[in-house]
Amino acid sequence: MKTRTFAVFAIVAGLSAAGGVAYYLHSPGGGAGMDAGEVVGRVLAAPLADIKGGSQRIGQWRGRVLVINYWATWCAPCREEIPMFVRLQERYGDRGLQFVGIAIDQPGKVAEFAAEFSVNYPLLIAGVDSLELLRQAGNRAGVLPYTLVIDRKGNLVSREPGGLKEARLERLLQPLL
Repeated sequence: MKTRTFAVFAIVAGLSAAGGVAYYLHSPGGGAGMDAGEVVGRVLAAPLADIKGGSQRIGQWRGRVLVINYWATWCAPCREEIPMFVRLQERYGDRGLQFVGIAIDQPGKVAEFAAEFSVNYPLLIAGVDSLELLRQAGNRAGVLPYTLVIDRKGNLVSREPGGLKEARLERLLQPLL
């Protein structure tokens, strides 16, 4: 019985996520919220907690190619793409690539996840104000994962709702490195 309940829950969750992506992609404005420059400025300036209780701003990595990924430990597509992010950070970090994960989750769970998956890039924790910024950045449906790619000059290159495939992310990153 528990297996059947879990299967029904998984199907409903999958359909909900697919509906959110469809809404995002086909709604008026195509997912646009603030203009790209404003999105980048606000994302880089927003103070976020790190998993040790400190405060950080993404702007400290200005001048690098940034992949900013909003995610959660309980999000299945997030869990699938993070090992790829770890590989790409290792592969391209010395060429100016910087992944930053912004978790919509509890710091303790994020720290456990980071250790389990050997995450080699900064993980920050989203507060309530970050959720509103995420919506304004184009994620009106609240889809996770949600990824922003920003070039070295601070230009928003891409907004990516849902899980990313390695080939797609490589195509986005190669011209920026």
